[in-house]
Amino acid sequence: MLHDFQIAGQKVRFWQRAGESYGHILMKALGYAMFVSEYPALEIEVKVGLRYKPDLVARNDDGDFLFWGEAGANSLRKTAWLLKHTRTEKLALFKIGQNANQLVEQLRTEIPAKYRPNGRLILINFVGGIKDLTRERQIEKVS
Repeated sequence: MLHDFQIAGQKVRFWQRAGESYGHILMKALGYAMFVSEYPALEIEVKVGLRYKPDLVARNDDGDFLFWGEAGANSLRKTAWLLKHTRTEKLALFKIGQNANQLVEQLRTEIPAKYRPNGRLILINFVGGIKDLTRERQIEKVS
C-alpha cells in the first residue's frame, strides 16, 4: 500500500509492505520530517551494501554515513552492530509510546560507551497518540 504525506510542503511517498504496520510507516515519515532540513539528501529505505538496510539514511559525497534512522522494533544487537560497523555520525531510533527509561538503560548497559559518544545515538519516542495527531498526513514540523 502506498502512503502519501505532505512533509514541509512537499509530497513524500512511503510504501507499506505486507506485514509492515502503519505505525512503522508513520515513524519513518516523522523521522524524515525531523531530519530532512539537516540532511537534504536524506533517503528512504535504500540498500547501502551492508548487513542491514536503513529506514532513513544520509551519506556524504564519499559515501560515509552522516545519518542512519531505524524505526520501530530494533534489537540491541542490531543497534550495537550499526554503531560499531557503519561509523555513522548519528544513529536515530524512532519509537512510539515506548518505555524510554528502560530502553535507555538497556542501551547504556549493552553498548560500550566508545560506540555511543554524546549525540551519536539518539532515541526519539513519539507520544502514543501520534497517529491521531497526524491523521491528515500533513507534517510541517515535528516538535
